[in-house]
Amino acid sequence: MKTIIEPFRIKSVEPIRMTTPQERKTLIRDAQYNLFGLHSQDVLIDLLTDSGTGAMSSAQWAAIMHGDESYAGSPSFLRFEAAVKNLMPFEHIIPTHQGRAAENILFSIFGGPGKNIPSNTHFDTTRGNIEASGAAGHDLVIDEGHDPECLHPFKGNMDLAKLETYLDEHGDSVPCVMLTITNNAGGGQPVSLANIRATAELAHRFGKPFFIDGCRFAENAWFIKQREDDQKDRSIPDITRDCFRVADGMTMSAKKDAFGNIGGWLALNDDDLAVEARTHLIRTEGFPTYGGLAGRDLEALAQGLSEIVDEDYLHYRVRTNEYIVERLDALGVPVVKPAGGHAVFIDARKWLGHIPPLEYPGQALAVALYELGGIRSCEIGTVMFGRHPDGSETPAAMDLVRLAIPRRTYTQSHADYIIEVFEELVKIKDSLTGYRISKEPKIMRHFTCQFEPLAG
Repeated sequence: MKTIIEPFRIKSVEPIRMTTPQERKTLIRDAQYNLFGLHSQDVLIDLLTDSGTGAMSSAQWAAIMHGDESYAGSPSFLRFEAAVKNLMPFEHIIPTHQGRAAENILFSIFGGPGKNIPSNTHFDTTRGNIEASGAAGHDLVIDEGHDPECLHPFKGNMDLAKLETYLDEHGDSVPCVMLTITNNAGGGQPVSLANIRATAELAHRFGKPFFIDGCRFAENAWFIKQREDDQKDRSIPDITRDCFRVADGMTMSAKKDAFGNIGGWLALNDDDLAVEARTHLIRTEGFPTYGGLAGRDLEALAQGLSEIVDEDYLHYRVRTNEYIVERLDALGVPVVKPAGGHAVFIDARKWLGHIPPLEYPGQALAVALYELGGIRSCEIGTVMFGRHPDGSETPAAMDLVRLAIPRRTYTQSHADYIIEVFEELVKIKDSLTGYRISKEPKIMRHFTCQFEPLAG
């Protein structure tokens, strides 16, 4: 059949509180125009993030009852460890309460003043943890990754020529090479298996360990299966194993492609690094067999890892985003193409061309989406990436608005409502004005900074 249905039935529901545009204008003003400051009950459709916001399955809820809360040596950890190693064949699996904790541990080892860490594109918490250590993060995605309209099938790929030049020039200041799959900040764009292997080979040729930020590994594997000719007949688990087989370690937010509401891990092959990481873990997170998580969380994640690689689910997941992208494109709304795996990205800089990048067109669009339709989204642009450690500010490579789709949470009617809100927004977009930041922290400002609207 042509209709791709949700490959699940709904067993439990949560009511949505309906609000009016006038109510929402007051609510966002009281939140200093920062979408993170809203109360979730004041949001109709919450697309702020796909991290930890998905719906767990009945099998995951059942698995929670098996949770063993022993401080050390819990069998829940052993089941979690086996589930991770089934897909990511690393020697050491170190659980953390979420992905940024894994990043903090990794960069406590590899970071520090004067260090430089390249990636295709570091996302916000990765960059924040790098910079907090005194190191600097650098983005080396292919040029096509900066062109929202380009239809390159793997716009998240590392630019191998740029990486080789970078490693030549920076030498000993580079402690490791990273790669994010999929490339969230670049529009949820995938990385090919060939590029993963080539990036690993290049890093190893220069004597650098290679790490993958793998929080959306299953979506990336689906794109590899669909778009890489020699991978079309392979299973998602086998493709996933090959992605990580060439890496020396990984960081993971299990709040994405493990169907978790909380959790993450750091995986390593090096025994000495694992000892150092576990020492840091005990000091900041917990004992190595729970790492800041309850046994019930470990059980839910173990079950989730078996569900995320289901091809019927991945087909539906990606097709939902494609559907919204196609409808918005028909409306003349500039979107990042091809559709990403976890979100729809709007090119706010192009659509709101009358608002300069340093007046934050992405934030202007995100606020308007909430006021008009109660949709909470996230700016991925100059607010998030424009401020530098020295306090200066420049426009980001792109000003995007991300509509992150929680896993198994919304239905087709919600997708159609999103499109209808954009139909109304088309009529008023030229009247939108920019914003200024009135208060901000030193790093990762987008979470808590305050805005003021500029006069029209």
